[in-house]
Amino acid sequence: MKIGKIIAWICLIAMTAGLMNGFINGAFFKDGGELLSNPWGVMSLIDLYVGFTLFSMWIAFREASKFSAIIWIVLMMILGFFTASLYILILFYKSKGDWLEFFFGARKDIVK
Repeated sequence: MKIGKIIAWICLIAMTAGLMNGFINGAFFKDGGELLSNPWGVMSLIDLYVGFTLFSMWIAFREASKFSAIIWIVLMMILGFFTASLYILILFYKSKGDWLEFFFGARKDIVK
C-alpha cells in the first residue's frame, strides 16, 4: 500500500497543479470551445467521462452511505481525477493495509 499511497499523492499533486494552471492561465469557455471544435478533443472528453462513469460505479458500489456516494460522484464529474486521486488517497489511509477494505469498503463481507 505504501507504493499506492505515493502514487496517489503524486497524482493528487499533479492534478492540483494542473487545475491551478488551468484556472489561473486559461479561459475555461474559450479553451473548451476550441477543444469541442476538434474531433480528437471531443473524443478525449468522451474517453474522460467514460472513465469518470466507470470509476463512479466503483464508488457507488463500495460506499455504505448513498449520500456520501452521491457527493463523491458529483465531485468526480466536476473535478475529474483530482477527486479520484483524493478518494484513493483517503481510502489507502482508512483501510490501514486491508486490501479488501480498500476495494470493497462497506461490501467487504461479500467476499469472505
